[in-house]
Amino acid sequence: MRALSLGGPAAVIALVCMVLAGGALAQARIGFVYVGPIGDHGWTYRHNECRLAIEREFGDAVSTSYVENVSEGPDAERVVRQLATTGHDLIFTTSFGFMNPTARVAQRFPKVKFEHATGYKRADNLATYSARFYEGRYISGVIAGTMTKSNRIGYVASFPIPEVVRGINAFFLGARSVNPDISISMVWVNTWYDPGKESDAATTLIDQGADIITSHTDSPAPLQVAQTRGVLGFGQASDMHAFAPDAQLSAIIDNWNPYCVARARALLDGTWTSTDTWGGLDSGMVEMAAYTNMPEEVAVLARKTEEAIRSGALHPFTGPIRDQSGNVVVPDGQVADDGMLLGMDFYVEGIVGSLPN
Repeated sequence: MRALSLGGPAAVIALVCMVLAGGALAQARIGFVYVGPIGDHGWTYRHNECRLAIEREFGDAVSTSYVENVSEGPDAERVVRQLATTGHDLIFTTSFGFMNPTARVAQRFPKVKFEHATGYKRADNLATYSARFYEGRYISGVIAGTMTKSNRIGYVASFPIPEVVRGINAFFLGARSVNPDISISMVWVNTWYDPGKESDAATTLIDQGADIITSHTDSPAPLQVAQTRGVLGFGQASDMHAFAPDAQLSAIIDNWNPYCVARARALLDGTWTSTDTWGGLDSGMVEMAAYTNMPEEVAVLARKTEEAIRSGALHPFTGPIRDQSGNVVVPDGQVADDGMLLGMDFYVEGIVGSLPN
């Protein structure tokens, strides 16, 4: 069944009216709450791709809907609650800031099932899922450390949550593994999606001498600035090569499709249970776009690094690793456990600057 786009939070009322008027209901109704627009070509775009994958897989057995551009705050709880009260059987809430609103609504609607992306709060009807993006960021760091001429990398960062901090550290460790002279500078934009702010941040970093730009925001704007300024960069969440064909070195692709389809199937066959999923390259939840705009020997190194992480031969956070104060946080020969990774709130040794509060 064709998905119903609700456009924005206020338009959820249209869905309520349809249900009250006796509109056709599918066997299972699945809703998605997005922090940005489906046309961001990044995080939300990839989540919308998984919604479409559900439709392709199950046809008329499901009906999907979505609300885009939902703020992380009180508005999110209102939207999630409205979806829960209008006949949805399963609701995906797809941003870290939706965690507490989702948990509160899940408690009030125990018969509705919820899937929350990147969070850690679970209940019998609330599952969590994320991907080990840091694996891809380590590979990107290896490429950047090899390709840079200025030894300065610019990083457009969204919010100082563990997921983002973990990515910065992984990128830096990857770069330092091949280039001990590398430095990295961050500009924090405090938004997931604002092409103007993202562009300004990338411009500032390039003006400061960065010749490679990477980002943990949702639009291709930083990469497009890199293209315009004649430097190199990485796509984020999806393959952004079309936006910067002369600049993109690779991109981390968030492949949620298999997970979403599996969870929808579990809903339909009655086997859905609350789970916590954190998949990486080996699971297919993290993919790397083609290695382009680099010498073949660099591409070979990237592919070898990718395969080593996928096979388990290499963990990006293998000790010895120290924090900025010089304290050993991961001893020699050991790897950071998931608890440390999930709560990461420090920069590793060598990164200059302080984390924002």
